[in-house]
Amino acid sequence: MKAAFYHRYGDSDVLQYGDIERPAPGPGEVLVRVAGTSFNPVDAGIRGGYLSDVFPITFPHVPGIDVAGTIAELGAGVSGWQVGDAVVGLLPMIARGAAAEYVVAPAEALAAAPESVPLADAAALPTVALTAWQALFEVAGMTAGQTILINGAGGAVGGYAVQLAKQAGAVVTATAKVAAAERLRGYGADHLIGYLDYTATPVADGAPFDVVLNLIGTTVEETEALAGLVAGGGHYVGTMTSGPETPRRGLRSQRVFVRSDAAQLADLVGRVDAGQLTIDVADRRPLAEIAAVHADADAGRLPGKTILTPA
Repeated sequence: MKAAFYHRYGDSDVLQYGDIERPAPGPGEVLVRVAGTSFNPVDAGIRGGYLSDVFPITFPHVPGIDVAGTIAELGAGVSGWQVGDAVVGLLPMIARGAAAEYVVAPAEALAAAPESVPLADAAALPTVALTAWQALFEVAGMTAGQTILINGAGGAVGGYAVQLAKQAGAVVTATAKVAAAERLRGYGADHLIGYLDYTATPVADGAPFDVVLNLIGTTVEETEALAGLVAGGGHYVGTMTSGPETPRRGLRSQRVFVRSDAAQLADLVGRVDAGQLTIDVADRRPLAEIAAVHADADAGRLPGKTILTPA
């Protein structure tokens, strides 16, 4: 089968596209014929070796932690799924990924794919939507009537966070670049402001916030200023940056690391099919162009959530 893979850590040019052996599912696993995977920043972090202590991989490694496709084969002991079922899932970080024509997936990690979007586009859902859900509701315990500042809302996680927070009844303030403003207004953001310069005096209408969700990398000073916008007893939640080094009394601070959860993913799929959650895909590229996608991401040129599809 065709796949993308690399034999060593390095820049995007370590990625190759060629033939490797098709995997076979073991007990509790299924073989998925891949319709699409998506690029996530963690893919580049693993490829570059920056996360080798956290996510040790074996070479050759196939990237792609998001998968959307159809079940082609069932492993021993799998129940509840049939060959031909359309599925979506977040794969284990250290396993061989979905940047291939076929991938083995734990059956327990999969949910039925949404029916209202092209199957390949469903690969834009698992990692980023689960990150948003877990940050908002597991970590921050977001409830109706609360206020939230989502810093860096223009990205993929931010788009889902705005939608989910608004549906939960929160008052949502979002920071983003101008290009994302119209989309975020459509998602229900109550207030939109440009990226704040936290090296100067922070100004944010609506502060203090019950929750500050920081989705971009920030300096120590910027992180401290963001945390200063949190109301007493409120939450600072980061995806790329942990909380302040010396949190003030009463501040609850945590960095979120996404985990696979099929039940949560099924709920998100249901929201997509009910028209309550929009999957935004910025670009679709052939899997053979994966090295160029990684290079664009490394250079900050990726336009947004990018889907990679096998030939």
